[in-house]
Amino acid sequence: MKNYIKLIRVKHWLKNFLIFLPAFFSINIFNKSYIATCSLGFLVFCFASSIIYILNDINDIEKDRLHPVKKHRPLASNRISKKQAYFIIILLIFIISMIIFFLYKNTKNIFVILIPLIYIILNIFYSKGFKNIPIIDVVILVSGFVLRVMYGGEVINVEVSKYLYLMIIFGSFYLGFGKRRNEIIKNGNKGRKVLEYYNKDFLDKNMYVCLALAIVSYTLWCVDKTTITRIGNDYLFWTIPIVMVILQLYSLNIEGNSHGDPIEVVLADKKLIIVIIIYIIVMGGLLYLL
Repeated sequence: MKNYIKLIRVKHWLKNFLIFLPAFFSINIFNKSYIATCSLGFLVFCFASSIIYILNDINDIEKDRLHPVKKHRPLASNRISKKQAYFIIILLIFIISMIIFFLYKNTKNIFVILIPLIYIILNIFYSKGFKNIPIIDVVILVSGFVLRVMYGGEVINVEVSKYLYLMIIFGSFYLGFGKRRNEIIKNGNKGRKVLEYYNKDFLDKNMYVCLALAIVSYTLWCVDKTTITRIGNDYLFWTIPIVMVILQLYSLNIEGNSHGDPIEVVLADKKLIIVIIIYIIVMGGLLYLL
């Protein structure tokens, strides 16, 4: 069972909590109906992302065996066979289809079907060759974060602020370029073919441009009149320094000995986790108590 959990990357399901952002920021996080619906959407993306992880592992099995960390993955280490992996994919597709059918039946929103389908198709293209095209590889990674937030809004019919979308986009580019940066530092251009086209200076410059734009976009959301009217107070700007500290701690990890994977970076730093929790508490108080 442990190997199957590693195969479907349960730890990486943390990314799918982005689906709850529209409910949280629209002050609906305690709406039982919304949370139940978002939870189903969460499962859709958990299983969809697991399908992509398995397909990538199948396609990269020989390269992973040469990687200092990835060689321990269940497929690369032969603890799970390709036949077993394909069976898991089929099972996950069946479960996703049942959940999406239920969601569409209740929402009558075609995007409930289209968004997971687009996510899977984009990542299949990524797995089949787009991951070797510079910039496009990161664009597809970014699209995954954006589609998660978009799905969270569509399943509960809540409009997401354009400023928040921009923050997610710029922040995701920062994460993606940071991951590529550290892959180059750790493995040179041996880990991925696309790394032959990147260099550390290019990635450094673009990382921090995207970081600055992410902070600016979040700031614009906090002081936007529409946001203030919806929230009912103008105190959200006090969360901007906390977001900056979160991003600075993340940057400190990226500049250190990290492999650059966002989930690994967050889970490995207790200080970063504590500040993220502080942000959630402060933002929750401003949204729900004032």
